[in-house]
Amino acid sequence: MRQLIGLFILFISISSYAQVTQEIFESFKLQERRDVQYYFPEGLDDTKKYPLIIVLDGNYLFDQVVATSKFYSRFHGMPESIVVGINQSKNDIRYEDCAFDENNGLPSEKGKNFYEFIGMELIPYLDLNFSTAPFKMIVGYDITANFQNYWLFKDNSVFDAYVSISPTLAPEMESRVPMRLNTFDKQIFYQLIVEGEQTRDTPKVMALHKGIEALNKETLHYFFDEYKTADHISVATYGIGKAFDNIFGMFKPISPKEYKTNILTSDEPVYKYLEDKYQGIVDLFGFSKPVELNDIMAIYAAARKKEDFESLKPLSDLCKKEYPETMLGFYFEGEYYEQLGEPKKALKTFEKSFQMKEIDFLTKEMALEKIDALKADFGF
Repeated sequence: MRQLIGLFILFISISSYAQVTQEIFESFKLQERRDVQYYFPEGLDDTKKYPLIIVLDGNYLFDQVVATSKFYSRFHGMPESIVVGINQSKNDIRYEDCAFDENNGLPSEKGKNFYEFIGMELIPYLDLNFSTAPFKMIVGYDITANFQNYWLFKDNSVFDAYVSISPTLAPEMESRVPMRLNTFDKQIFYQLIVEGEQTRDTPKVMALHKGIEALNKETLHYFFDEYKTADHISVATYGIGKAFDNIFGMFKPISPKEYKTNILTSDEPVYKYLEDKYQGIVDLFGFSKPVELNDIMAIYAAARKKEDFESLKPLSDLCKKEYPETMLGFYFEGEYYEQLGEPKKALKTFEKSFQMKEIDFLTKEMALEKIDALKADFGF
């Protein structure tokens, strides 16, 4: 660890946790110094886990990825993440970093070193010194989008999500990528973003798309977005937000569409949907997420609409844990006993609810109405 930390000469101390910092990374693998930018969420907390997003072509893409990450995490569309941009524009070094043999399509000697720089120096340093989650994502454009595919050639891919923007593909990559994606048992996200303008690379890119699209694999989450009015330059700004929307969809609160098409149409208990959603977040990202009030209310509404009153009990238990000072848990439990035909238990539970803090649509007046109605109906 001391040797690894010794590789770094900081321009701005990362320990200050300013939102964006920049440093010179002195790489043993490359035998050269490289410009690297970092974005750390405000209030970086060692008790939380943060997905890691590696951005190739950092000079062009870093700011846009950071802006998208900040916006989506602010409005609950994704977890707060650490973003790392590797600058590659100076002296067009991106072409050296990502060069490949024109005959076999494999990385050049410099490309192999750049690959090891990211996988064996940069990522291990971040994992050792910051509270990174297991989930890792990489973003690339043009030739750097092609380069990121080489991590698929390993049996255990370092990255869980790939955002490939208008790739300039190496020989045979259009067939190799689908073949490799088909071998993974772990969850893999692959987002391909292309422009409408035709280029000499378009046939290969579309062959890549068709090859991946033809795969029938539950663990592969493939997304393809074509922007008809974009050219090869402008496409770099078109699809990053949509890519984040696709990849981090599970992390988002339950939407009205999700409520109607997934929850109301399911034959399973509605509470199971909530359980599966949040367990899926743990399985995919490697950390748990506090249950959104929006999601609790969606499950409550679905339980009432579908008359799935058995789901109210586990939902009430969850609310007591997640929102312990509020009315939620006892109010939902009171409704559960009410529907179960146990008015005495319901009455006592609504009385407990009345003593708690109001939240969302639940008011003390509503609890009092329940109490008065039970007393009137059963003569308590």
